[in-house]
Amino acid sequence: MLALKDVGKTYPNGVHALERFSAEISLGEIIAIIGGSGCGKSTLLRAIAGLDRASTGSVTLDNAVITSPHAKIGIIFQEPRLLPWLSVADNIGFGLADLAADVRRKRVAAALARVGLADKAAAWPRELSGGQAQRVAIARALVPQPEVLLLDEPFSALDAFTRRDLQDHLLDLWADTRPTLILVTHDVDEAVVLADRVLVMRPRPGRLFEEITINLARPRDRKSELFDTFKRRVLTALDRSLDRSVRDVTDKSSAGEAMWW
Repeated sequence: MLALKDVGKTYPNGVHALERFSAEISLGEIIAIIGGSGCGKSTLLRAIAGLDRASTGSVTLDNAVITSPHAKIGIIFQEPRLLPWLSVADNIGFGLADLAADVRRKRVAAALARVGLADKAAAWPRELSGGQAQRVAIARALVPQPEVLLLDEPFSALDAFTRRDLQDHLLDLWADTRPTLILVTHDVDEAVVLADRVLVMRPRPGRLFEEITINLARPRDRKSELFDTFKRRVLTALDRSLDRSVRDVTDKSSAGEAMWW
């Protein structure tokens, strides 16, 4: 269980980035965090990762307080951030230095095959396309088998076709070990196709505005009427989150259980 309790963040320059953000996230859940620019989504993700300590409140994983990077928590950024002086295989195996060499080689080979890049093991990062590089970043993050994987807009720099392909590929990889996934995104379609729950944030300071349960079976049909209903539900929550006259919504909701219009 990952628990966020009243997480707040104020930077030394006085910027109040987060205020009293609370959520409980079960093992294996996929959570999408969405909101307008400047609502603290990335700040929240960095607090969960232990990269940026919260000013108030707490982040706990299996009852252990997270105040620094943790072995059970992986993170993928918008850019692949591969090490240019290492081959693709060595990039994937970078976090496995504590394993025996033969075990590490088997893990890396299996990961490369799983992301469809077995023929790129000896390639350099500069020789990869954007989509291939992000596949390597996903494999690198998943090969240590983290309990929680954080994704900070990992597909936003890619074209629509590649982005959709990697969304589906991420779900396939997730199904292998079912880690908890927490995804920051600006893409409503991406949030609905991937997430079990969408957490809508509102800005200045960033805080939880509304939680929407996406109770759709997988694989999800992006062209279905029900999928479109969930998209409209999230879009409406986003619009309302930017309206300062609308009070924060604290009740959980599900567009699939009751019509909202």
